Amino acid sequence: MQLGALFDWDGVVIDSSKQHEESWELLAAEIGKPLPDDHFLRGFGMKNQVIIPRILGWSGDPDEIHRYSLRKEELYREIVRERGIDPLPGVVALLQMLQEHRVPCAVASSTHRENIETIFDAIGVRAYFAAVVTAEDVSHGKPDPEVFLQGAEKIGRDPRHCVVFEDAHVGIEAGLAAGAKVIAVATTNPLDSLGKADLAVASLQDVSWPLFRDLFRRPH
Repeated sequence: MQLGALFDWDGVVIDSSKQHEESWELLAAEIGKPLPDDHFLRGFGMKNQVIIPRILGWSGDPDEIHRYSLRKEELYREIVRERGIDPLPGVVALLQMLQEHRVPCAVASSTHRENIETIFDAIGVRAYFAAVVTAEDVSHGKPDPEVFLQGAEKIGRDPRHCVVFEDAHVGIEAGLAAGAKVIAVATTNPLDSLGKADLAVASLQDVSWPLFRDLFRRPH
């Protein structure tokens, strides 16, 4: 069986949730719009095109939604460039392990491509990923499985032979809907809330090669 690995980005490879939340706050102040108290949790893992009309209720106009979305991501990148960011614990060692075992990896995320490109070189992981699928590449955001199906296709693997690494509930649902095995990491949600995944870990430091391989020896 030829295995593959599909990585969500934020909350799995890096954790920039604080930077994202701050960028929404800056945008709201800039355009004079209110932010619901629980907006960040409710919109976690969703595309901006869903968050802006449904979670924030700022606009239903596609052009305005697009403009707000682009500006929000500009603000995010400004924060990251100014302050820097590090990969999450265990990420680089896991990518090295998968490379040693000839498991191709892809980023499959609702993150904007420019955000990933901004961070890729800074944290030194670009070379580990054979493909990148981002918000711009898909029509449907998570929990739709499109992003993971595309990721599997780009690395030449059957999605049923892939492991998805996720931290968000909508991402776990998307990975399972794609037919993949899902390892959930408790970066942003409590470990005991990730029970839908095939395996939940406190950190990617907990993922060994036997643990990864043996996911395919158990029923889904």
